[in-house]
Amino acid sequence: MKNIIIYSTPTCHFCNMAKEYMKANNIPYTEHNVASDLEKRKEMIDKSGQMGVPVIDIEGKIIVGFEENEFAEAVGMK
Repeated sequence: MKNIIIYSTPTCHFCNMAKEYMKANNIPYTEHNVASDLEKRKEMIDKSGQMGVPVIDIEGKIIVGFEENEFAEAVGMK
């Protein structure tokens, strides 16, 4: 399985959708709450050039936002 990092905030609807999708499909991930972790927030911005969440890092492939088909393809489910 690929190494997946999600940068998110607790109140982000699309972040929660992404995490629920990964849980439902038994896809392990590491989560960083960028609302409270300023170092991880800077890391997210450096990687993506974005301040919006979610930012999902799949072994260096950066996805901003969550779209199920794009995510499934990136992790090799399609």
